[in-house]
Amino acid sequence: MKHSAVLSACAALLCCIPTAASAQTQAAKLVQPSQSAAEINVPKLLHPDPWEQGVFFAGGLSTANDNLNYRFLNAGVRFGKVLTGAAGPGLLRGQFEYAVELIPYWQAFTPKEVVTITTGNPPQTEQFHTGGNFNGVSITPIILRWNLVHSRRVLPWVQGAGGLIWTNHKFPPIATSVWNFSPQFGIGMHYFLHPNRALTFSANAVHISSASLGDKNPGVNASVQFQIGYTWWK
Repeated sequence: MKHSAVLSACAALLCCIPTAASAQTQAAKLVQPSQSAAEINVPKLLHPDPWEQGVFFAGGLSTANDNLNYRFLNAGVRFGKVLTGAAGPGLLRGQFEYAVELIPYWQAFTPKEVVTITTGNPPQTEQFHTGGNFNGVSITPIILRWNLVHSRRVLPWVQGAGGLIWTNHKFPPIATSVWNFSPQFGIGMHYFLHPNRALTFSANAVHISSASLGDKNPGVNASVQFQIGYTWWK
């Protein structure tokens, strides 16, 4: 009887060992950070001068007094290449990147209005219905960006850029052009969720002007556009 009781107790103890080991393993997984989070290190990531590719969605509004009611939406893709190693002092230490954006979806929303124009000799007066929605496409072939590489998980940047916009009607309305240029300046950041993958946020000050390609060049002197996207690095 005594031997039988001892054997039963040993068997029960052996059965408990795997369960305890499994519980310890699960607890360790809960306490330790994930391997992907631990591997995130922005300076090391940008060291081999990687390629960047991403998708984004943006919206904004005009801040100029003559077209305060203008609104903008666009979506597209971005391709970039880090070209240099890290350089510069302290918080300014960074790497230079060249990038391009393709925007197949570009829209401007403007108030509808009736404009009266008098021309000719003798004078003739005509009324035009203008405004509404403008659809187009855009490309920003020159994006010069400085990536600040002093953080492990966040990659802030500043950039200057220049682009071209085509719309299905003359924009802004009345005697302008379907072609416009879009010089801009922006700030933003990548927040890395995994190694080589990040959420992207930015704010851009954009000037829209036809450079006198039409009869008039009122343009949109200033607009602010906010962008959110997802970026892959390789």
